[in-house]
Amino acid sequence: MKNLLLIIFLIAFCKIKYVSAQITLPVSTEFEIAYGNKTRSKDGKPGEKYWQNNSNYKLKVELDPKTRLLSGSGIIEYKNNSPDTLNEIVFRLYPDIFKRSSIRDGSNSISEEDLNDTGVNIESLNVNGKKPKKVERRGTNMFVTLNEPLRSNSKVQFEISWKYFIPKLTHIREGIYFKTSYFVAYWYPQIAVYDDIDGWDIIDYTGQQEFYNDFNNYEVEVTVPASHLIWATGVWQNPDKILKTEYLSLYKKALKSNEIINIISEADRKMKNISLSNTKHTFKFIADHVPDFAFTASDTYLWDMTSVIVNDSSKARTAVSAVYHKSSKDFYSVASYGQTCINYFSHKLPGIPFPYPNLTIFNGDGGMEFPMLVNDGSFGNQEAAEVAAHEIAHTYFPFFMGINERKYAWMDEGWAQTLPNDIVINVKGDAFKPQQSNSFYFQMLSKNNGDVPLITLSNKLNNNAYTNASYFRPSLAYAFLKDMLGDEMFGKTLREYMQRWNGKHPIPFDFFNSFNNYLNEDLSWYWKPWFFETGIPDLGIKEVRTEKGSTIITIEKKSNIPVPVYLLITFKDGSTTIIKETAKVWKEGSILILNRKFDKLISKIQLGNDQIPDSEMSDNKYEEQ
Repeated sequence: MKNLLLIIFLIAFCKIKYVSAQITLPVSTEFEIAYGNKTRSKDGKPGEKYWQNNSNYKLKVELDPKTRLLSGSGIIEYKNNSPDTLNEIVFRLYPDIFKRSSIRDGSNSISEEDLNDTGVNIESLNVNGKKPKKVERRGTNMFVTLNEPLRSNSKVQFEISWKYFIPKLTHIREGIYFKTSYFVAYWYPQIAVYDDIDGWDIIDYTGQQEFYNDFNNYEVEVTVPASHLIWATGVWQNPDKILKTEYLSLYKKALKSNEIINIISEADRKMKNISLSNTKHTFKFIADHVPDFAFTASDTYLWDMTSVIVNDSSKARTAVSAVYHKSSKDFYSVASYGQTCINYFSHKLPGIPFPYPNLTIFNGDGGMEFPMLVNDGSFGNQEAAEVAAHEIAHTYFPFFMGINERKYAWMDEGWAQTLPNDIVINVKGDAFKPQQSNSFYFQMLSKNNGDVPLITLSNKLNNNAYTNASYFRPSLAYAFLKDMLGDEMFGKTLREYMQRWNGKHPIPFDFFNSFNNYLNEDLSWYWKPWFFETGIPDLGIKEVRTEKGSTIITIEKKSNIPVPVYLLITFKDGSTTIIKETAKVWKEGSILILNRKFDKLISKIQLGNDQIPDSEMSDNKYEEQ
């Protein structure tokens, strides 16, 4: 009996010791409230009472390329699916960033010539046919107080008209290119997100923050001079009313072809005889369940188009266009590369059919994603292809899932860094250095004091800290997680998380909990150092000794960050062997002891390679004396 009691005591003690040693993630109050309200669940799935709001936009806009004036009007129907009664609706007026009084992020420069005192000129605004009770503009937000409260499961309708000038010289995700071509983004009064975590999203747009939008429906008409063609979010409804027969025929052919079809050539542009109109024409687009709408316009750009099967069962295709200036030589292969990317994303990683019917890669500058549109600069080499891959990957993060990258940019930028790596390597070969490489990581980030916990709100960061926390550190964490789980299990787990939150708004804990739940394994030991702490990876060879014919190699994890182990062992006859271990070896501690038998004498051992960051390389070598 005493022995039985002792056994029970020891079991209980071990359990208590194990529980007390468990790693837990710090959960802030607003997330705990969401769990209590059952809008989120701790298994990483949307809660039984999850909700989100949405709008229907019917917009008409005219762009005058000569004056840069954009004139818009529209009817916006907003549905309150929340359990709350809303007394006001918050609109975003992104172009107000060009008001002299607006606060702007220091990393984005704005030309003095583009600054003004008015921002967006709201010419009229009615709510359910009446003037609103109150309108107040603060920063880049407009707060509209309703005449009557908007109760749960009710709708409100806005009629609005506005004007503003497209910036002449400044390029913050949009602008004028090659004098007459336009990328138009953030152009309409957009209702902000009201969610179960923060209520209204009232974070000001300062130039750095990107998306956090509801999933809405759009009917948009864009009027431009006959000289300009439009490419936009959504499905083009009236190509037969715009294009002359020969161009319409090529367009229709490209919708069903794997071949790259040059719809508009340099010779066509010189002829200036592409559209049916001689004055103005109006393009019509419909886009359902998308988080934003953008459009482009050009009177000089060339147009290549193709398509690709994205769903083998339904044979559904996505049309891929590249529109570019004749001088952008790297863009002549961009349509083909876009086709390759979409095929890879649909069938390999993440392995979910591309969710949009078309995608246009526009020759602007830098790199920026929008639903069905990419603004991609010309770099004179293969860089345009690499940037396009990153921006196309954003279709899944944050568009397939409504990521709040204004607060957690790593939830989408990190994935857009990681997902395209294999296809970019195929294009660029040895010239490609993934951002999770040792040399890139330390050269660009860690030695510039840019290391902050990823869970830090993105809108509180800028410069190196923002870049590191949004792009490069999370891309390391995702890449090493993939290595740890293996390609097949990683793909299954990622797809499960994405399908759970498709068309919804996941937060960081939904990501962590979904992976834990699907794997039936608590990865908090991995999540916490990578996402909640600072730290620079550092491994070292602590000891090498021979014992009973075996070589004992002791590796020490000298920082808190778990990374894979890579050992290149060179023997005295010049031959080599490689030992690899995933980051999982650090789950239980910071010392790894490898016991191996070799039939040759060791000359030297090198720990690590350029794909595994290590802050101190002096202790990564061993040479037999």
